[in-house]
Amino acid sequence: MAGGVSTPALAGAVASAGGVGSLGFAYSAPARIAADLTDATRLASGGVLNANFFVFGDLPPGSMDQAAWEAAREVIERVVRESGLLQAAVRLPEPPWYPDLGEQLDPVWDLRPKWLSFHFGLPPAWVIQRAHDLGMNVAVTATCVAEARRILAAGVDLIVAQGAEAGGHRGVFDPGADDAALATIDLVQQLRTQCDAPIIAAGGIMDGRDMAMMLEAGAAGVQMGTAFLCCPESGASAAHKRLCVEDGARGTEWTIAFSGRPARGIRNRFIEAMRERPSLPFPLQNMMTGPLRAAAVASDDPEYQSLWAGTGYAKARAVGAGEVVREVVAASGVLWR
Repeated sequence: MAGGVSTPALAGAVASAGGVGSLGFAYSAPARIAADLTDATRLASGGVLNANFFVFGDLPPGSMDQAAWEAAREVIERVVRESGLLQAAVRLPEPPWYPDLGEQLDPVWDLRPKWLSFHFGLPPAWVIQRAHDLGMNVAVTATCVAEARRILAAGVDLIVAQGAEAGGHRGVFDPGADDAALATIDLVQQLRTQCDAPIIAAGGIMDGRDMAMMLEAGAAGVQMGTAFLCCPESGASAAHKRLCVEDGARGTEWTIAFSGRPARGIRNRFIEAMRERPSLPFPLQNMMTGPLRAAAVASDDPEYQSLWAGTGYAKARAVGAGEVVREVVAASGVLWR
């Protein structure tokens, strides 16, 4: 969970309780990555940590069209005026569009968390080899069998099977391709019959019953994010946590409005206003909406924040992250070791 939701305190608490504590470093600078990994290691009490990164691809052909940029900016400007949250005009993004993955990974090679995972595609082959040379496991998200086969061919250790119920960004390799949007359990079952590698189920897993169901379907483990949103260690905004607890009826949907890539979040006014409106490709749209999202967080206004959450968000509870881990494992019936 990038963007500040996953904190060293959250990752450390999960690791201390026997899980794998994960830190999302999508856009983070190397100094921040080093600081957060150092803090999480200290708080993990010898437990296992994972560092997660986006694999940024090239901008799609035609995405630099000035007319398209202006159309997208005008839409955001209108929404900004309606929100009353920003006085400054919306500015078009400027390069660099992406962080340099090699630079981001420099502190990872020094601090060596046990796991290294990637979202949106495969990292360069040298990254996988370097991780293996340092004794690290590598995991990559797959949303279908075809992606999983590419992951296996690259020599990756673990496949994270992201089902349609998952909150946050959809991990498809190509956001312009058809997406079958398989439910998590269906995806796990497909991958288990066609892929010879451990499968980590991700999406809609909120309690021990969900975990037991995924393990029964053939998963080697589960990945949970939304279940930790309301924990005191979570960096989610106050409004984000409040809606999880108080407004389960809102529901979630996929939107490209905030970032330019499909991502599941709690419905709000921004998603509604942007439906069927032009937007820039990822991550340009993310850069352009950044000031509005920051202003909404500062104003405790949930209507213009990217409230990433899975379909089961109403089950999230405001208890410690370690307690979540222990309760889920106990309720699942899994022998914890």
